[in-house]
Amino acid sequence: MKPQASLIFNPIAGQGDPEQDLALIKSLLSESLDLDIIVTTAECEPGELAKAAIDRGAGLIIASGGDGTLSAVAAALMGTSIPLGVISRGTANAFANALDLPTTIPEACAAILTDHTKVVDVARCNGLPMVLLAGIGFEAETVNLADRDAKKRMGVMAYVLAGLSQLRNLEQFEAHIETEDKIITVSAAAITIANAAPATSILAQGAAEVVFDDGLLDLTIIAPKTALGAIATSYDHLSTTLRGEASQRQDVGFLRAKHFKVTTTPPQKVVLDGEIIGTTPLDIECIPNGLTIFAPSTEEPQLTEKLEGLPNLTIEVK
Repeated sequence: MKPQASLIFNPIAGQGDPEQDLALIKSLLSESLDLDIIVTTAECEPGELAKAAIDRGAGLIIASGGDGTLSAVAAALMGTSIPLGVISRGTANAFANALDLPTTIPEACAAILTDHTKVVDVARCNGLPMVLLAGIGFEAETVNLADRDAKKRMGVMAYVLAGLSQLRNLEQFEAHIETEDKIITVSAAAITIANAAPATSILAQGAAEVVFDDGLLDLTIIAPKTALGAIATSYDHLSTTLRGEASQRQDVGFLRAKHFKVTTTPPQKVVLDGEIIGTTPLDIECIPNGLTIFAPSTEEPQLTEKLEGLPNLTIEVK
């Protein structure tokens, strides 16, 4: 008897043909799994569909769609032992890239069928589940500018163009950051707190790579004073990340902790796993070993922290 699996499929994700995508997934998985296919609609949010599948006794849930769909389904599985299969079909595929998962349908299905799982961390941000990251300031404004129509037309370039547009309005804010053992005040243009992040999320890459199974969150502070400085910082982040090195720029800081509280003056927009959720303040805590996924195992580097050189920086040790 084949194992039963609930497949939550978002037909409007990405730029491909959803009928062809679903047919391919069925052809690759149906021989080994008894698929219960659940198609999302405007009235049926992916997370709620996942919860309903759990209530029906699903032992395996597969999500296929963009980052919003994958994060919503993952959030529903937080704290359970039910494994998540990921078939990424979005614009940026940040979820899959962040967790070192395949980004093509055949490879994703093959990974699910190997039945190899690993347990990764998740987090809770202002009471909401988080798998990837929360962005304050510049990143949130960039996501806000990249609307669905633009992403449909231009793919990842929609984020790039939105970011370039946002550079014209680059503004610093004062931030108060509290961890378990220190209190930091600093001027910044962007703060990113990541549980997991792909290399393309360059504002999260102060320490070169975000570790997603260490029980800690990675916070990166970006503090350029001009648009030219922001471009230089972005280029530095990209190049150092590709080399696997931490940024040494004076306008970049990073640290790691299990729990962060962030307030800003003035209040700043907050983006959580690709969706605007409101404004600061922010209270975010890591939940170690909170999600089981089908994924290859990887070795993660040991990271440090660097805060020296940031503008108007003060640190109070608790």
